[in-house]
Amino acid sequence: MPFINIQTIEGLLDKDSKAELFKRITDLFVEIEGKGNPAFREHVWIRIDEYPPEQWQLGSLSPTKQMIELMTSAK
Repeated sequence: MPFINIQTIEGLLDKDSKAELFKRITDLFVEIEGKGNPAFREHVWIRIDEYPPEQWQLGSLSPTKQMIELMTSAK
């Protein structure tokens, strides 16, 4: 029974994005760990924890929601 914990900056993921993550990650674990057995879906735990930007640090950089939105929108 896998337990997947996703940690992210608060406010980056909307309801639809979270739903998509839940679906895709569950599908992946059913395929790989559950060996394709659809019944395994009921045993995949996923939790998304969101934290305010001031609780994150990357080297000497304190990322903000705006900085990450700029990185993800620059495709």
